[in-house]
Amino acid sequence: MHASSPPAKHSPWPAGDLTRVPYWVYSDAATHAREQDAIYLGPVWNYLCLEAEIPKAGDFKTTWVGEMPVVVCRDESGQLRAFENRCAHRGSLLCLKNRGNASEFTCVYHGWRHDMRGNLTGVAFRRGVNGEGGMPADFDLAAQGPRQLRTTTLCGLVFGTLCADTPAIEAFIGEEILARLQRVLHKPLRVYGEYTQVMPNNWKLYYENVKDTYHSSILHAFFGTFKVSRLSQGGGVIVHESGAHHVSYSLAHQGGPDHAFEQEALRSNQEQQLRLEDTSVLHIVDEFGDQCTVQILTIFPGFVLQSIYNSIAVRQILPRGVDQTHLVWTLIGFADDDEAMQTLRMKHANLVGPAGYVSMEDGAVGGFVQRGIATAASESSVMLMGGREAKSSASRASEASIRGFWKAWRQAMGI
Repeated sequence: MHASSPPAKHSPWPAGDLTRVPYWVYSDAATHAREQDAIYLGPVWNYLCLEAEIPKAGDFKTTWVGEMPVVVCRDESGQLRAFENRCAHRGSLLCLKNRGNASEFTCVYHGWRHDMRGNLTGVAFRRGVNGEGGMPADFDLAAQGPRQLRTTTLCGLVFGTLCADTPAIEAFIGEEILARLQRVLHKPLRVYGEYTQVMPNNWKLYYENVKDTYHSSILHAFFGTFKVSRLSQGGGVIVHESGAHHVSYSLAHQGGPDHAFEQEALRSNQEQQLRLEDTSVLHIVDEFGDQCTVQILTIFPGFVLQSIYNSIAVRQILPRGVDQTHLVWTLIGFADDDEAMQTLRMKHANLVGPAGYVSMEDGAVGGFVQRGIATAASESSVMLMGGREAKSSASRASEASIRGFWKAWRQAMGI
């Protein structure tokens, strides 16, 4: 367990308080370094990829666990394997391609060969040249090699962990989160595409944003301007008892105008002259039969599943230093999607992402915070919306799931 004291000259964090988050947690280099060991290499399941991305023996994809590069592949028997993307010799990246198919991985630097499990199988010039040089006689291939991860799958998702104490994935996320995951990912998946968004902020600021259940009515002008989403719609927030994982969801709007919404001085309310010329982007097929139009699900420390209208995607949150985050979006659907559903999924995909009608602001607002707190390490944010606890709620006007994130983060970091 790490020491609980904050970095020097930074404000302390009272035990048990989840309503005030000190700003040094987003900018302190030592804290960022500790996260790599305490969180990503700790007893958590890190999202790696989709099974559908590596369907055949020999298929591989490179990814990350925190800032550790990782190779995920199917071995010759079809079993999923994952290992550190690092040559056992001098530490070079072992696999340089993003994806492909291979029977082994050979380092370009000195030709050390590794199998699809990450085991070292051969060393160039191991016996030397003309009887001179080479490796010592007691050199043991089996004793060398990059770190290997345990892998597991759930609903077509592939997760990995370096910790022997990480519980089974079902126990890790709990019954309520599992049920909402299975609600969406209930049959074989297909991949529509992938892109990476670079954001100028600490990874935790984006994770807070995706767990923030009420900013959409304020930040995202598209929702309010065209009266697409309101907090008065049915729905709620599910927070895992550990605080680590959450689900927020909203139901199709039914009933009259939301007067509370209209009375707020929101910038979207000042744009009444605007209307959608093509309303087909708002056409929804209730494919799950429950009138739930939006569901956002997170699994600590960096996985997001979105089901927004008929757009389904997984998002992987990757830290890239203290003040940069890479967000990998993989757009998905189901193997049996007909042409009409394929078209609808792609149309709805325009609502989200770095240039989405709705959520392009998410890519900027984290940077606004990162810049705003540049000299405020001794100050704290305020997270009192919906109370002080990190518990499930029938209201989305709440920061309960953000407080849950900090509960889990503090537990993992020993702070």
